[in-house]
Amino acid sequence: MKIKVDLHVHTSCSLDSLIKFDKLIETCDYHGIDCVAITDHNRIDCAIKLHEIAPSRIIIGEEIKTNAGEIIGLFLKEHISPNLSPQETINKIKEQGGLVYIPHPFDGLRGSVLKRQALEEIIDKADIIEGFNSRNAFSWSNKKAFDLAKKKGILVGVGSDAHSRLEIGKAYVLIEQFTNADDFLSKLSDAELYTRKTPVLFNLVNKIYKTFRSLKRDLRY
Repeated sequence: MKIKVDLHVHTSCSLDSLIKFDKLIETCDYHGIDCVAITDHNRIDCAIKLHEIAPSRIIIGEEIKTNAGEIIGLFLKEHISPNLSPQETINKIKEQGGLVYIPHPFDGLRGSVLKRQALEEIIDKADIIEGFNSRNAFSWSNKKAFDLAKKKGILVGVGSDAHSRLEIGKAYVLIEQFTNADDFLSKLSDAELYTRKTPVLFNLVNKIYKTFRSLKRDLRY
């Protein structure tokens, strides 16, 4: 049996996401998505809680800020601290049996993208490259990522990078049911990829929302 898996989703545990933690499963049901990778920024506590509620529907992930840009770890068991080097971050992911997923590697509008030199240095250690990110503003950004994966012989994943309920499932892989990280990786090569872009306006809304939440948090102290 094949299931729909969105490999890049943020909950309200990320400062810039509007998706309420307790509405995530309900939202997935609404969009017909069977499983999502929760990839909140620099934390996995919410992903762990959701996995405890619905283990077959949640992949525990984390979008980790390294000192040279972001790397996602999938199928994690423990939080990985930010601001390590890309290589140290990858080691931490691998030590717990996780998968290294490189998100939006060529989106020039994001300051969080892994720097080119760092990408070249660690690319052969990546398990999956995000060949399509629904939030990439330019189609060529996705094409370059897809082409890089094919050139290097690395598996391709796709994700909505959802920060709002309307975005979940904009991009997903249709894959045979899996039991763990290794099983997922072995089946990804035969998965079907479904992709749709998210309007650029959504990025602007999230930037405003992130600024508002940051100010609110700062004023609290």
